[in-house]
Amino acid sequence: MTPTAVDAPGFSERYRVIQSRDRRFDGQFVTAVRSTGIYCRPSCPARTPKEENVTFYATSAAAHEAGYRACKRCLPEAAPGSPQWDVRGDVVARAMRLIADGVVDREGVPGLSRRLGYSARHLTRLLVAELGAGPLALARAHRAHTARALLVGTDLSSADVAFSAGFHSIRQFTETIGEVFGMPPRELRARRSRVAGAPASAGEIDLALPVRGPVDTVGLFGWMRAHAIPGVEVGDDRSFARVVSLPGGAAWFEVRLADDGRLRLRARLAALADLGTLIARVRRLFDLDADPLAIDEALARHPELAPAVAAIPGVRVPGAIDAGEMLLRAMIGQQISVASARTMQGRLAAQLGETVGVGPQPMTLFPGPAVIAERGLEVLRGPAARMRAIVEAAAALAEGSLELGPGDDGPEQRARLLSMRGIGPWTADYVRMRVLGDPDVLLPGDVAARAGAAALGLPSDPVGFTAWSQKLAPWRSYAMAHYWYAAPVTQAWRSPAETAAAASVASGRPDASSERPRTPASRRRRAPIDVVSSDVSAELPESESEDRS
Repeated sequence: MTPTAVDAPGFSERYRVIQSRDRRFDGQFVTAVRSTGIYCRPSCPARTPKEENVTFYATSAAAHEAGYRACKRCLPEAAPGSPQWDVRGDVVARAMRLIADGVVDREGVPGLSRRLGYSARHLTRLLVAELGAGPLALARAHRAHTARALLVGTDLSSADVAFSAGFHSIRQFTETIGEVFGMPPRELRARRSRVAGAPASAGEIDLALPVRGPVDTVGLFGWMRAHAIPGVEVGDDRSFARVVSLPGGAAWFEVRLADDGRLRLRARLAALADLGTLIARVRRLFDLDADPLAIDEALARHPELAPAVAAIPGVRVPGAIDAGEMLLRAMIGQQISVASARTMQGRLAAQLGETVGVGPQPMTLFPGPAVIAERGLEVLRGPAARMRAIVEAAAALAEGSLELGPGDDGPEQRARLLSMRGIGPWTADYVRMRVLGDPDVLLPGDVAARAGAAALGLPSDPVGFTAWSQKLAPWRSYAMAHYWYAAPVTQAWRSPAETAAAASVASGRPDASSERPRTPASRRRRAPIDVVSSDVSAELPESESEDRS
């Protein structure tokens, strides 16, 4: 049986999953056992319970509400998150993304309901009907998950763990841990010797990031490195680090591939209460809750794409650490190369960003929308119409007339963006792919993607490219990743950083990626440095331009 993130399995299918202890379903549902009063992840090694004693829940919060506690043996809270909340675009999925981002902890249920456009009562009714738990219970379960990770993975004091996880008091923290895990915090912490990583530096948090394998870490770190803004982000073959503004202040984080093959997160935060939000955003940035086996199986059914899937199993689509920043970066990079976009974004950060020392060394925060709205025209370079459009978008973000976030309704978000000057279909859809994690976005105006399709023997004209890719729904975003990686101009993204640097030096230019793209053949003859951006619009004919006056 193959897992899918589209149609939830029924009782009999789920029961077969727990009989086989299939790890692929960990995080997608939990198994509550009436005879023991506990709930487990699907792969729990304990003896399979009798069918009549089993109830399946979509979330651990629902099991908590029904009176069950977490299994001490399999610790279901340590599983990756459910891919359902990224795949689905309904109000329940949008609510789950916002709850993970900490909206309930910061703004309460009224804030969550306002963002989703529902009354608090109706939203609670929807969540309870489908998930068996309301927003407060779901937020509580999320806090318990964060607290468990900190107790077993760090040396933080219990008080620091409590407030980092979003609890408002030590008592609330202690009671919740006892109810959820059936043991006090100190007993849960005693288990850390089995799972803790290398000791972190003073003031630093170091945690393992649960993920479903396989994971294309080569592509992930290559992508991040290729698009890193100087001074704001830095990446190599095995790590990516940056600083970011969170609700409580600045934070620095690094995601790295550890020697044991696991992904780990190191972080330093100005406000420990932001940790849960940071973890959720990092997971979205690296697409760690995806269901790679379901995606790969669906794409590999098509013989033309099967070799690409076999060559790169577990491909991921990078998300966004900040929705407003993602929009502005995409607009800045329209119709120019990746290298040119990085140069302009780096200049913007250097002149308008704030340098912070929250990390191991000072780094610069990407400037906020208000600063770009006020002073962006002093720094930005390019066509006047595009620069005005960027500043107008920044002003809309700053004043709140444009709100972007993971809880947006996809079609509504797209319509809002398309109504703004300087934003066309490529930018609107690209933001939807990155900010919402929408798995089914195709960008027919992306030159690099169409070049990759041609390299794979697929139609590369916009009409043919769109028509052929329709058969890949609902996973066209992941097909886009394969198209990008197959494009000659993006081969360096999957090469070690030293190889890319050497190719640039060998080309006789400081950075070959600043050259305008010519024909695919000429690109193949030159060093394959990133010429056409896949998080920015490529050089397009006027008929495909994103500029609108």
